[in-house]
Amino acid sequence: MILPSIETPADLQKLSYDELDELSEEIRQFIIEAVTTNPTGGHLGSNLGVVELTLALHRVFDSPKDILLWDTGHQAYVHKLLTGRRYGFKNLRQRGGLSGYPNRSESQHDWIESSHASTALSYAHGLSVALEQRKELIGHGGKRHVVAVVGDGSLTGGMAYEALNNLGHSNQRVVIVLNDNGRSYAPTISKLSGSLTSLRLNKTYLTLRGRLRRTVPHLPKVGKAAYLGIDGLTSVVREMVTPHTFFENLGVRYIGPIDGHDIESMESTLKSASLWDGPILVHVLTTKGLGYEPAIDDDMKMHDFKLPPRHDGEKVAPQSFSQAFSDSLVALASADDRVVAITAAMPGPTGLLNFEAQFPDRFFDVGIAEQHAVTAAAGMAMGGLKPVVAIYSTFFSRAFDQAHLDVGLLNLPVVFVFDRAGVTGDDGPSHHGLLDIALCLAIPNMTVFAPSTAEEVPGMLATALSMSTPTALRFPKTLPKPFDGKVGDGLEAREIRRGDGSLCVLAVGKMAPAAYKALDLLGEDANRVTLYDVRVLPPDATMIDDALSHERVVTVEDGTRHGGAGTLMVSAIRSRAQDLARPFPTTRILGTPRAYLEQHRPDKLLAELGLDPEGLAAAFSRLLADQPEFAPLLPESPRPNYS
Repeated sequence: MILPSIETPADLQKLSYDELDELSEEIRQFIIEAVTTNPTGGHLGSNLGVVELTLALHRVFDSPKDILLWDTGHQAYVHKLLTGRRYGFKNLRQRGGLSGYPNRSESQHDWIESSHASTALSYAHGLSVALEQRKELIGHGGKRHVVAVVGDGSLTGGMAYEALNNLGHSNQRVVIVLNDNGRSYAPTISKLSGSLTSLRLNKTYLTLRGRLRRTVPHLPKVGKAAYLGIDGLTSVVREMVTPHTFFENLGVRYIGPIDGHDIESMESTLKSASLWDGPILVHVLTTKGLGYEPAIDDDMKMHDFKLPPRHDGEKVAPQSFSQAFSDSLVALASADDRVVAITAAMPGPTGLLNFEAQFPDRFFDVGIAEQHAVTAAAGMAMGGLKPVVAIYSTFFSRAFDQAHLDVGLLNLPVVFVFDRAGVTGDDGPSHHGLLDIALCLAIPNMTVFAPSTAEEVPGMLATALSMSTPTALRFPKTLPKPFDGKVGDGLEAREIRRGDGSLCVLAVGKMAPAAYKALDLLGEDANRVTLYDVRVLPPDATMIDDALSHERVVTVEDGTRHGGAGTLMVSAIRSRAQDLARPFPTTRILGTPRAYLEQHRPDKLLAELGLDPEGLAAAFSRLLADQPEFAPLLPESPRPNYS
């Protein structure tokens, strides 16, 4: 076994190419075992595809002196293995264990925390400028390189193009490695990707390049030097067979494509690229999921692998929010041909695969380009369609400006659907969906639907599609605990339980079932509590009037309590109290703190935040006992320490 002897990238230098091939297989088996047996799963296919590429990078460049940036970060498992973090994989994506992405607190080899795509080239531009001005950049008085590894899916994001444009314009010295496997989460949506694919399959180009590579190394005296210049010789061929030289028109030198599983070839190319005085892109072809047939056969499911849920006996798992959305959208689209669906490279996780299969001409995957998705939806709405934009809650922040000024300002009927809203768990701080309510409520005329059960999704989606203003439907990744009560209607809140006027609880989304369970824990005091499932924001006026009639009011949400649903509802109660010259009740807002929440199981995180049934019951008891000052929640620091 070679892998146990690799503690730092320097340990790779002593290995022969045969030993590197052996190490590659050991790494693949290690990752397959670590991910497929891990209770929180992990990113599998993308990491299996970059084994040789990562080995070549760490043999050519000297990390962390040379700066390696991974975009997106889910392809960095091999990098973690080679930088001394092998033991952390036993607790991958768990509290106290290894992050699923690069993490600055884990290692000096991690420079960015790139769980969202299309950012590394901008980081690279900035770092290159900084090193140049400090006389540390290679070729400018120093000996350091900046290297950005980007997936072809990342190049569907507009920010990547902005960075390429600026890198070429400034001639900033950066090595860009384009890991081209033809897929992001789903098949890569990009005309550029199509051009790259046509190039790598062009027989004229590949035949001539192959002849050069076989012949030139054997030329007397000049063979080795000429071999290193093959990419320059074949550039003429590229000019002839490529529809356009996209990168070089931007001022970025292009090399490739090369075999991303041939370590020796990649090392030679990367060494040549490191000498280029300006931005240079090395186009590397890899196979996602290489070495594991299930990942090759179904790389969508094996992209982010999860162990299948366990069920007792013949018990059927309850319908998920995502499935409820998928089914209801297809039903509504069948009845109205104006309904169209848009996603940003995630048709599977957002529940749009069935829609795509049934209505391919009304389905639009724009790639990793949330900003474009939203403004394109605005255009579709202007043209009389009913666009539904389905993305993860965490990615909405990338398109807030477009939602605010391209949809909201024009008051267009675009329906946003946010999956994975609230506390999500094992993907860590970048993937918690804590801001969508606050961001949406900052947009005038925006209506937010928050179903507390999957059964409410069809009615809410139908209502949203019937409205002439912007709307959003947000739901969690996890199913709430069983919850009694009828399904609500339209834009009305739902009263779940009537108390004696002592305390009114206004619970949003999945917090309604948690609050209902909390009342069971209160015993006799439960009779003093009125509980509402808020359902829709801005809040139902009848619910606000009823809340005002109580001595105390507490709001509960699984999003930020700073500027979120609670802030809006308390403001509405205060305004109504002033209008009616009524006393303002004691109010408290429960939600997530102004902090980055680390990776952990969602139920455990909610318990730490006091947002599980036991925590809510304790909060309600304190209020009922006129002890409204809550114990402090998590510290409001950039990266709270949960240890």
